[in-house]
Amino acid sequence: MNTSDEQRFTELYHEHHAAVDAYVRRRLDGAHAVDDVVAEVFLTAWRRLEEIPRGAVLPWLYATARRLLANVRRADQRRGNLAEAVARNGRQYADDPADGVAGSLAVAAAFDALGERDKEVLRLALWEELPARQAAKVLGCTTATFHVRLYRARTRLRHHLTTGTTPAPRALTTLGRADA
Repeated sequence: MNTSDEQRFTELYHEHHAAVDAYVRRRLDGAHAVDDVVAEVFLTAWRRLEEIPRGAVLPWLYATARRLLANVRRADQRRGNLAEAVARNGRQYADDPADGVAGSLAVAAAFDALGERDKEVLRLALWEELPARQAAKVLGCTTATFHVRLYRARTRLRHHLTTGTTPAPRALTTLGRADA
């Protein structure tokens, strides 16, 4: 980006930071989370500066904040659900290390049973830990298409895990329950 872009962003930031901060603060508890969301809004604005309509900067920033707040709420909900599940299923015994080995072998066998396209989607998401947008670029598809492919690949992998000769409930946790 050139200096005119930097100047435009600086002006945009100074003009709209207080409004975006107030917008997020009214919708979210916790100052730390508010600061993170506001920072993410302006990071997105910096990255997509050319896409921001000059006559509607504040609505664009609010829409970005709204989407980020939705992500925060979903993450909070997942954390709450996980905490409840852990509380309900508290264990009183130590895990057998052999279970982990069996689970790993089950995942490897199920992974080998997948087609190459599914394997590559899973490798990008789980091994390379690429965000969906970057993984989609690698595959030459849209982010939405990548999400669909990832969902389907995880579903097929789960199917192979649950239909194999050895049940592998631990291996299923490797896949995660959310396909976001």
